[in-house]
Amino acid sequence: MNQSAPHQQQKSPQQQRGILITVVVLVLFMLAVLAGFINRLNQPRVLSDAELVANGAVKLERPRIVDEFTLLADSGEVFTTGALTGRWTLVFFGFTHCPDICPTTMTTLNSFYQMLDEETRAATDILLVSVDPKRDTPQKLHDYVRYFNADFRGVSGEFLTLKRFANQLNVPFNKVPLADGSYTVDHGSQVVLINPRGHYHAFFRAPLDPAKMKLTYRSLRATYNG
Repeated sequence: MNQSAPHQQQKSPQQQRGILITVVVLVLFMLAVLAGFINRLNQPRVLSDAELVANGAVKLERPRIVDEFTLLADSGEVFTTGALTGRWTLVFFGFTHCPDICPTTMTTLNSFYQMLDEETRAATDILLVSVDPKRDTPQKLHDYVRYFNADFRGVSGEFLTLKRFANQLNVPFNKVPLADGSYTVDHGSQVVLINPRGHYHAFFRAPLDPAKMKLTYRSLRATYNG
């Protein structure tokens, strides 16, 4: 014997509104959880000193104050110690006649720089300090660094001033005569990190790896207390 289906009771407007509110709250909660998860993924991973070293970066136990100096920027303007404040600066010592280490390092620095998010990149300078002031005029240095990236900068200056600056950052360099009467310049291949106070903060050891540099740089920035 067939029985008719029970009559479905229609929900009142208040019940429908309650269901809608519940659904909206659940959706908002899920979106908040997802946003928090994504934000956490975007946060830099803080590395221990041992992890930094394992990834090619060495943080100084205490940032070192850099003595006052006056150099010449590739724009032709004076470049002083104050130009290193307010931003993070990665400093590499090299020269435009360098046959291998310098172009390789500059290419790597460009890859690293391009991997940074826009906000971090806007607060980061890449600086080539020429150890060959005799041949590296401001214009030549300008063209050289901007070949690798339009945002990169170059500086040079008097030999003794460059030597004192390099010594403070533990970067050796020496002019080496060649058999044909010309010369080259042997120099350290590390990249020095200057913090926003203008202090020597850390350095990246060669061989440089852009991905590892990004990892360690983000960690060093995250743990910096100004």
